[in-house]
Amino acid sequence: MSGARKKLNHLSAMKTPIIFIHGMFLNGKSWANWIRFFEQRGYPCSAPSWPFHEGEPSELRDGPPASLGGLSMEEVIRHYSAIIARMPDKPILIGHSLGGLIAQELMGRHRAAAAVAICSVAPNAMASCDWGFLRNVASIANPFAGDSLSRMTAEKFHAAFANTLEREESDRLFEQFAVHESRNVLRDAFGDDGQLDVELPHAPLLIVAAQEDEIVPDSLGRRNAEAYEDGQSVTAFLEFPKRGHLICGQPGWEEVASAIADWLHAYVPEKTAAA
Repeated sequence: MSGARKKLNHLSAMKTPIIFIHGMFLNGKSWANWIRFFEQRGYPCSAPSWPFHEGEPSELRDGPPASLGGLSMEEVIRHYSAIIARMPDKPILIGHSLGGLIAQELMGRHRAAAAVAICSVAPNAMASCDWGFLRNVASIANPFAGDSLSRMTAEKFHAAFANTLEREESDRLFEQFAVHESRNVLRDAFGDDGQLDVELPHAPLLIVAAQEDEIVPDSLGRRNAEAYEDGQSVTAFLEFPKRGHLICGQPGWEEVASAIADWLHAYVPEKTAAA
């Protein structure tokens, strides 16, 4: 075994594993760059897709799974809970958008060593009067649409996810990452499944916001962080300018990942290395 490989294995033995949790209209493939980034820093990483989200995004758009429209938020939470239950240690959870809320919910159920919620849907039906937020929530959660899919198009993707990018770049990312989605997951987020006791002690939590986010405004991200009341628990907030909701996939994502890596290094103790 090479010296470099031995060093990586040694580091991996010391680092807490990371599970990346994607949000709506994406799947685990959206985390590919982040997995490489954090694995190079010694973190064992995985990005399991939600139920009915596994596969190539282009194929999922062309032929979405028949059961996708009925997917609930609690099913997604149980999916990740089962994965965590098979792990020897609690992982770090890094979630984007509704995946950020799922990371917070799992943290509240004592399933996480730490949680990072990026452009996260906020718990406890926290809402905003921002027009982009209201437009997107109303369009997706439309109660008259039943279990029909919320279908993502290149136009919607550019307006809501990649609004800070040129259309050509947005279309490229749409082709690479976008999928259709269940409306029920977002509906549930504003119901009982999205409730969280923010007064209790919790694992270290970092909330990350994007200044130009058309789906989860930065002001809502700040309110999310400020809602946690336990003074003995670590809760932090970071905001990045000139970023949209696709903050994890647009150019400059490395700066965001680096800031998160620095925060994890400061607040998540490394495990004792194996002999």
